[in-house]
Amino acid sequence: MRKEKVIIGMSGGVDSAVSAYLLKQQGYEVVGLFMRNWDSIANNDILGNEKINQEICPQEQDYLDALEAAKIIGIELKRVDFIQEYWDYVFQNFIDEYACGRTPNPDILCNKYIKFDKMLNYAINELKGNYLATGHYAKLINGQLYKANDKNKDQSYFLAQLKKEQLEKVIFPLANYTKDEIRKIAKKINLNVANKKDSTGICFIGERNFSKFLQNYIPSQPGNIIDISNGKIVGTHIGVMYYTIGQRKGLNLGGMDQPYFLAAKNIKNKELFVAPLSQEEKYLYSNKLEAINLNLNTSIFNVKNLKAKFRYRQEDSKVFNVIIDKTKKNISIEFEPQLAITPGQQLVLYENDKCIGGAIINKIFFNNKEIKLLNYSIE
Repeated sequence: MRKEKVIIGMSGGVDSAVSAYLLKQQGYEVVGLFMRNWDSIANNDILGNEKINQEICPQEQDYLDALEAAKIIGIELKRVDFIQEYWDYVFQNFIDEYACGRTPNPDILCNKYIKFDKMLNYAINELKGNYLATGHYAKLINGQLYKANDKNKDQSYFLAQLKKEQLEKVIFPLANYTKDEIRKIAKKINLNVANKKDSTGICFIGERNFSKFLQNYIPSQPGNIIDISNGKIVGTHIGVMYYTIGQRKGLNLGGMDQPYFLAAKNIKNKELFVAPLSQEEKYLYSNKLEAINLNLNTSIFNVKNLKAKFRYRQEDSKVFNVIIDKTKKNISIEFEPQLAITPGQQLVLYENDKCIGGAIINKIFFNNKEIKLLNYSIE
């Protein structure tokens, strides 16, 4: 009887390498697949890229690490480029969102359009795999997405835009493991990446000096920083698009009697509005939001049991007065007051550990009054 064939996405990190090992131990025919999605030279990734002149770029080093890991495990490693697709489906949206003052999440789009679309189709159609596996910390039960056992590493938040049809062809080998257990397995089998640091930064791009990196694609547009409480100019900035609502560090404000945070933006007038930390609740609290591009990967849930995450690594929040428009793919929810919920970020819904789906936060409200974070002006 022919073994089922699993294509494992290998990034050059420890999680995907141990995933490949576990699949082989379980009796699958395993083939590794390394994706290359970014070309720094072709994509003008110069400013903010301190490693641009290295003899071996970080992504090429990741490939070499994945290749060595595949040899140790005893599997073949294929390689595929989705550089243009990544730009078209992920990075262009990333730039467009920042240009209009919002804060996008490229990891979610990368999963939706690249890993579990382009790579999944390549794995099934070109490499003739039965399944695609990845090193995500997430769990599938009867085709439904759940949080992983290791709640500290759970990545279901980043998978909330996947559709049921995508999940049907996916395996998450790390569903029941903790990160510590994965490191121990890697050391036990002498994997070259056993102690490799986890990747950080922008999905498939890596660590960058963020404001300098954005200047490669969004020209600097200097303007004034204004104290929202009194209308006084307290500093200048290099471009509204490079700053995030709630941001405290990097505002370069001196001589203040207390720390300040970014409270609002006005893209048209090139203005940033800041407020003293003591007024954080006044300017950053919200208790209702509207979100768009809703993706529900199941229709079986109880609205009364729903909780939500508004950003990764936060506790689930109880929600109420949930209104879902499946035709327009919109959702409106209310919740206990929260700080710094930001348009462009992802709302992810859960029923206990089951991930129901996600949507893009579009508008936020406090006591039914819309909070104008992106086109604010002092009245």
